[in-house]
Amino acid sequence: MSLIPNFRRNSIFDLDLWDPFREIQFPSSSLSTFPEFPRENSAFINTRIDWKETPEAHVFKADLPGLKKEEVKVEIEDDRVLQISGERKIEKEDKNDKWHRVERSSGKFSRRFRLPENAKVDEVKAAMENGVLSVTVPKAEVKRPDVKAIEISG
Repeated sequence: MSLIPNFRRNSIFDLDLWDPFREIQFPSSSLSTFPEFPRENSAFINTRIDWKETPEAHVFKADLPGLKKEEVKVEIEDDRVLQISGERKIEKEDKNDKWHRVERSSGKFSRRFRLPENAKVDEVKAAMENGVLSVTVPKAEVKRPDVKAIEISG
């Protein structure tokens, strides 16, 4: 086992990301009992979510291919914490099946975001289309303080 990645490429399939822990066996890992299943399945745990702010709202987008809306939860907790979570279950095995490679991710994920004070947490909307979850959190108008000009005498 080398701690330095090999950058020589023998084929197009060698372009996988280098994982320095791939060859290490972790006793508590359920995958260590099945060496034919790579540790790549943990990628789903680190679901990437985009957060953009528009003049009207905060918009969160997550790619969740293969998940149904019933398998995803969107919650507001502790007043202003948005939590997006879900689970993709491992496909059931048939004893006659022979797996050559398991690359699709499975497992649970949970991401939490503290929303700013101007978020209207009572008006959050979520939609799922073509495997992309969109969560829209409208923004409250920031009340500008009234400014009154004072004439200076003298």
